[in-house]
This record gives sequence, C-alpha cells and structure tokens, in this order.
Amino acid sequence: MQIKRRRPFKRPEMEDKKLTRVNHQIKVPQVFLIDENGESQGTVAIAEALKKAAEAELDLVEVNPKGNPPVCKIMNFGKYKYEQEKLAHKQKVASKKTELKCLRLTFKMKGADLDIRIEQAKKFLEEKNQVKVEMILKGREKAHGQLATETMNDFVKKLGETKSIQPLQRLGGKFSLIVAPIN
Repeated sequence: MQIKRRRPFKRPEMEDKKLTRVNHQIKVPQVFLIDENGESQGTVAIAEALKKAAEAELDLVEVNPKGNPPVCKIMNFGKYKYEQEKLAHKQKVASKKTELKCLRLTFKMKGADLDIRIEQAKKFLEEKNQVKVEMILKGREKAHGQLATETMNDFVKKLGETKSIQPLQRLGGKFSLIVAPIN
C-alpha cells in the first residue's frame, strides 16, 4: 500500500519574493506618495493615499517597499505589471548562456577531416560557446598516448587565439580538453 505524500502549504509571499502590494494590501501607516503625473506629494497617511488613488480611478502600488517610509505610486496596476513582465522577458532574452559544444576527434584523423573539425570549432567559438574536444583511443591506439597528445595540441594551436579552461586530461583511453573564446 502506497502512502500519498502531500506537499506542505506555502503562502504566496514565500513563493514569490517580488510580490507587489496594491491598494489595501499595503499595511503601513504612512507612505511616500508619487501621484499619477510623477510629482512627489511627500509623506502621506495611507488612508489619504488610497483616497487620492480612488479619485483618480487608479491603483496605489507599492514601488519601493524597503524605503522609510515605503514609496507608493498612483498608477494602473495592470499596465505596470505588464511592463515589468515585458522588461523581465527582454532581460532574459538578452542574457544568452554559453553552451558547451562537443567535438570528437579520432586518432587517425588527418587533412580535410581535421580541417572540418577546426572550422566547426571556430564557428562555435565565434558564437561565444565553449568547445569540449575529445579523442577516444581504442585497442592498440592506447599505447600511443603521446601521438594523441600531439594531435590535440596541434588542433588547439590551429584554432588561433583561444584560452584553455581545462588543460588536456587523460582518463584511460580518453583525452579531453575544454577551450573557450577570448572575450
């Protein structure tokens, strides 16, 4: 017999630290008020601020809860929330995360095959991605680790100006290193 486990209840404040308080959710006695035109009204009692917001048919939104007293602005909360989401999305799109691209070389790779891998690696590095270069030795190739090391080092030299994040490592018959572009 299996027992169902229930997740513990979490209050919305605990889940979303950026919960913006609006109108009657603001529980402080006084606020620093900014009206709908962007003009400062100074420190005002919360009841008066709510009254001014109702007269303007807008919402009283807590813009800076950490201020002393908290800063509140009279505005359309739906429009404000939409603009905040739009700004967050724009920042998320702008911050591209670097990816780790993998290239695998073989022990006997020479000439055109090696040139193709070099061109691929250069393309990845131009896109500001890191490149992991691997070479796996099989069977009797494992006895020639020195040749594999030379091939890997030549490959990195042919890439041009790069910086090695992780030096050449050997784990049994597997050689690997990570190369990143110079910013």
